[in-house]
Amino acid sequence: MNKILVCDDEKEIVDAIEIYLQQEGYTVVKAYDGEEALAKLRENTDIGLAIMDIMMPGLDGIHACMKIREYSSIPIIFLTAKSEDSDKILGLNIGADDYVTKPFNPLELVARVKSNLRRYTKLGSVAEDESGMIRQGGLIINDENKEVSVDGEVVKLTPIEYNILLLLTRNAGKVFSIDQIYENIWGEEPLGADNTVAVHVRHIREKIEINPKEPKYLKVVWGVGYKVEKQQ
Repeated sequence: MNKILVCDDEKEIVDAIEIYLQQEGYTVVKAYDGEEALAKLRENTDIGLAIMDIMMPGLDGIHACMKIREYSSIPIIFLTAKSEDSDKILGLNIGADDYVTKPFNPLELVARVKSNLRRYTKLGSVAEDESGMIRQGGLIINDENKEVSVDGEVVKLTPIEYNILLLLTRNAGKVFSIDQIYENIWGEEPLGADNTVAVHVRHIREKIEINPKEPKYLKVVWGVGYKVEKQQ
């Protein structure tokens, strides 16, 4: 998991990120547009995380991310020159796990890389049943292979979506505020967390609920937060 793809059409930015990541022991695979990023991912199946600019000529970061999500759940951190919430939400909507706004502090980016890799490879341990499964009715999480199924059908989640669902399912019946979810999953102060958490929760519902507007599992407690309903 120590190999990281860095994709930006500005070579200087890629080279600068490479220096900081190499100092932390990571191996960097470089690309300069979306098509090259996809090719490098196919060539290097052991890449554990991707850092990708949104605005690039040819295949941009948004569409490259959509293609990656068709077959891979590795963490994706977007680089964006814009600070508007709409751009951040767009990135989250199509499967990104995090974002950093340009100009950025390289040390912050490295910290986010470490944080996302930790979430992807290891989660807190809580007692499961004898089979190693976490069950709430037809919702089953196998944390050993990071697999989620609903009524026997496997559901594909991004790392962030998986971690949020795991947190709530392991604590079924307990209501978590948006700030608590953000602090648990992102491991940092919940500044501007509302939209970020809400987008991920909506995605989870779309994937695990028969009718996302009338959820059976992941429910909102208005004015408080979210919970996974205890099931028989």
